[in-house]
Amino acid sequence: MTGSPRIAARWRWGTPLICVLCGALFPISAANSDGDDLRPGRYTDLASLASAEKRSVDELTARAATLKEEIDTLTAGLQDVGVRRAQRQVDELLDPAGLTPRDGPGINVTLSDAPEAVRAVSTQSANLLVVHQQDIQAVVNAMWKGGASAITIEGQRIVSTTGIRCEGNAVLLQGVPYSQPYDISAVGDAAGMIAALEADPNVSLYRFQAADPEIAVGWELTVQERIVAPAYDGLIDLDYAVPTREGGAG
Repeated sequence: MTGSPRIAARWRWGTPLICVLCGALFPISAANSDGDDLRPGRYTDLASLASAEKRSVDELTARAATLKEEIDTLTAGLQDVGVRRAQRQVDELLDPAGLTPRDGPGINVTLSDAPEAVRAVSTQSANLLVVHQQDIQAVVNAMWKGGASAITIEGQRIVSTTGIRCEGNAVLLQGVPYSQPYDISAVGDAAGMIAALEADPNVSLYRFQAADPEIAVGWELTVQERIVAPAYDGLIDLDYAVPTREGGAG
């Protein structure tokens, strides 16, 4: 039994029309995308993503620094006793807060993941073959305990509010992703900081695993005649929770 002539006629005219419409969508999509992916956020190259995010943060940081300079200039021009008194108090706290540069002798510690050759044959847990945020934090805490006056990670000044956390196979520092190896530098008495690193149980465990050929995470410590720690240039505003009144609405 043959099909209805009306239906056959619809297919004869409808099929070419659908093909024409589909073909028209290709140049429209190309024009709208402007050469970019129409589904942004789909990245396969994590290194490129990290670089793009860092460039964005650097641009915003530079903009914030320019605005701060303008504010400082306007503040300095105010002829007000109260403002000058407050500014003197601020100036006294700049160095302890890490807002002024520091330089001097110190040490540098480099942490890195196990080499690819080790990861390919190791029978150890993959978790042991990479650097974690707690490894970086252990080194930083030991440096502070050993008398460091200023510390940087990847050249970024560390202050009391700095957060270090893992994000995939990178570490986020002040919102900027960094991939290994991680350079941690400290200004201060080298002997005191080295002693603190050797005494710290978490750092000792990391160093023990670094010496294990089945794990072989990277550990390198060098004494430097001059370490440069730039002033912290990130956000200094604090976000915190406020307890609700007893019996009151939250």
